[in-house]
Amino acid sequence: MVTTTQQAAGRSMTILEAHYDPALAAEIRDLAKARNAVILAHNYERPEVQDVADYVGDSLGLSREAARTDADVIVFCGVQFMAETSAILSPRKTVLLPDLAAGCSLAATIDAEQLRAWKAEHPGAVVVAYVNTTAEVKAESDYCCTSGNAVEVINAIPADREILFLPDMFLGAHVRRETGRDNIHVWMGECHVHAGIDPEHIARTRAQHPGAEFLIHPECGCATPVVEAISAGAVDPHNVHILSTEGMIRRPAQTAQDTFIVATEIGILHRLRRENPRKHFIAANDRAQCSYMKVTTLPKVRDALRDLQHRITVPDDVAARARTAIERMVRIGGTAAVSPFGPEDPGE
Repeated sequence: MVTTTQQAAGRSMTILEAHYDPALAAEIRDLAKARNAVILAHNYERPEVQDVADYVGDSLGLSREAARTDADVIVFCGVQFMAETSAILSPRKTVLLPDLAAGCSLAATIDAEQLRAWKAEHPGAVVVAYVNTTAEVKAESDYCCTSGNAVEVINAIPADREILFLPDMFLGAHVRRETGRDNIHVWMGECHVHAGIDPEHIARTRAQHPGAEFLIHPECGCATPVVEAISAGAVDPHNVHILSTEGMIRRPAQTAQDTFIVATEIGILHRLRRENPRKHFIAANDRAQCSYMKVTTLPKVRDALRDLQHRITVPDDVAARARTAIERMVRIGGTAAVSPFGPEDPGE
C-alpha cells in the first residue's frame, strides 16, 4: 500500500491509498448475508477493507468477536495467526483467510521446534507467548499475553520461577524492566515494521509538532519498541498515552487537543480520521506499514466468500493445547471490536 505525505493547513498529512469499488462492496455484503458470514477486519487493513467489514478492531478484540458471533462463516481480514486463533475459539465455524500470504514477520521468528529446544535448555521454566505467534507455538506455551497485560501475566507467576518470554524482544525487555525480574529469558524476535518507528524519528516528529499528543497502541508488534523506549527513558513520556485501540479512538474526543502523533501501523489512521473527522492525525513514521496486512483486497474478500476459500483449520491436538492459553488471554484483557456502520446499523 503506497502512501504520500501532503501539506494540509500548513501541517504534514499521511494520505492512505484506497481502492473503493461500491459495486464490489455491495456484492461482498450480499454474499456475506447469503453465507451467514461475519467479516472481521484488523485496524491495519486497507481502508476499503475496513469499510466493508462488520467489525474492525485489534487482534484480541476481533478474536473475542469471532468467539461470540452466531455467524456460520468468519472472514478474517488480518494475518494467519489471528485466523488460527479464531478457528481455535470457534471450532464449529468456517474460518476463511482471504489471502494465505498474510503472514506475520514477528510470529515467523520462532516455531514449535525451536521453542521445544529452548524449553529443553531451561527445564521447568514457564513459557509466556505474545499473541503474535502461531497456534503450534501457543500449544507449547503455558500462558498467552497481549502487550497490555504482559506485565500482569508475568507478575502472576511465582517470583522464583524462570520465564521464557517470546517472541518480541522489545516487549520482553519492557516487561523485564517493569517487573524488576532478572529470571526472564527473552527470545530475540522482532516485527519487520519496527525499523519504521524508532526513538530518534519520534523525537524529530514531536519537535515538528510541539504540543501534539503522542498515542501508542500496545497491541501491535510494531509499537512495542516505543513502549520499551519509554520505560527505558529514551522517549520523553510527557503528553504520551499508551492506549488500547478503543482508547486510542476515544482519546481525541476526550481532549481539546486537535493534533495527535500516532505510533503504530499507519492503517489505523483511516479509522481515527473516520471516527474523529475534525482532528488531525500524523503518523510517527509513514513507512510503518505491515506488508502482510496489505495483501488483502476487496476482490480477495469477495472470492473468499463466493468460493469459501481459504479455510483455516488447526489440528485438534494442537488446538486443545493452545486453547487454555488463548482463553486466558481473551478473559484477562483487550477491547471489543466495533462496527464501522455505527451502533444504529450493525452492518448485517
